[in-house]
Amino acid sequence: MHYPDVAIVVGSTSDMHVAEKAIETLEDAGVAYDLEVISAHREPTRLDEYLKKAHAKVYIAIAGLSAALPGIIASKTNAPVIGVPVSTKLSGLDALLSIVQMPAGVPVASVGIDSGKNAALFALRILQTNNSAKE
Repeated sequence: MHYPDVAIVVGSTSDMHVAEKAIETLEDAGVAYDLEVISAHREPTRLDEYLKKAHAKVYIAIAGLSAALPGIIASKTNAPVIGVPVSTKLSGLDALLSIVQMPAGVPVASVGIDSGKNAALFALRILQTNNSAKE
């Protein structure tokens, strides 16, 4: 079974415009990725099942509003998680604050609001660091 280097998890199809920026960046770099639309609130069992089989090296979690998705993923994996807040009701500030205020023991990196490209670039740097350490 082939596992993706990067798993992109989007909380809603309405956030796909942010995911497209990440996808384009990963494709340009030739990095294997997986894309899933899974709501942390409406589909918690499906998210659990996905995380058990994904085995990605890095996760990019894209979510708006309460933006619980990155924190939930970080609580269920030891892989790095990059949260991408999406601009919605409060111009994305609600999502940004939700992502950066994770409790101790649930680390989540965050990029700027709607910054799918930066999330992918950060994931590439993480992968590069991991590959350099093996050489």
